[in-house]
Amino acid sequence: MFLLITSVATVRPDDHVMAASTEAASDGQATQAASLKPVAASADIPFSSYEADSEQQLLALANQSRQQAGAPPLKMDAGLSQAARLHAQAMIRAHQLSHQFDGEPSLPQRLAAATTLQLDADGENVAFDSDAAAGHAHLMLSPPHRANLLNPEYNVVGMGAIRSGDRLYIVEDFGHSVPGYSMTQWKDRIASAVNRGRQQASQPALKRRDLLNADDAACSMLQADKLGTAAVHKLAERFTVLTYTSLHPETLPNGANQAIAGQNLESFSIGACYGRSQTYTTGMYWVVLTLN
Repeated sequence: MFLLITSVATVRPDDHVMAASTEAASDGQATQAASLKPVAASADIPFSSYEADSEQQLLALANQSRQQAGAPPLKMDAGLSQAARLHAQAMIRAHQLSHQFDGEPSLPQRLAAATTLQLDADGENVAFDSDAAAGHAHLMLSPPHRANLLNPEYNVVGMGAIRSGDRLYIVEDFGHSVPGYSMTQWKDRIASAVNRGRQQASQPALKRRDLLNADDAACSMLQADKLGTAAVHKLAERFTVLTYTSLHPETLPNGANQAIAGQNLESFSIGACYGRSQTYTTGMYWVVLTLN
């Protein structure tokens, strides 16, 4: 028997870039560092200065631009908007634009703390301007921020718009939300992928016989934040074992099809565990697939 450890990594484009309106660029504050105490997340923003109408306008303008570009519309998520508003407040406190201040969590961590969505990609635009329409117009003039706004992979967004004096601070937090399945549904989709691989290899379907300790082995990987654990190696003494991380149950990792196509195989088992870790701050499924 052997153990195959692989990984399907979360996609996080390097487009967490900062947008500066014409005014922001001219005052030289767009790229300065700042110190800030950690911003604690709360159920409601503890102030009433955010502009809900401006946030809705930003969403409408974004979707209008996406429609013209042939991209699907974005849906507003309350949790992502909460994260965007908190970050807009942080920028106001620091009197400048930034994607992360000293003491503030990273974008994936901020989004994970604010929403129950499972995200496999994220991005952010930040800016300040006179109003929502001007802010959107300036963002669309900047290639990296335009790319975020028109990215067809993104399907959810949080808008934060908070006024400070004559400036409207804008934060747009984008994400790609994957379907939420129950654990049973998730395993069933993996099982379908396994037998699809068998069919493509012209091999008979395998019987599914889930091991009692398969889920425990998967959870041991989550707790250790790594694919190879003692529990996994114990299973590998008796079975061929594939371990991987994924948010897409219908897609098996590289190398899996070759192992699944074995002529002498009779059955398989699926162990899975979902949770957040230091590596996967927004959540990930850890999978143990055994072949016998």
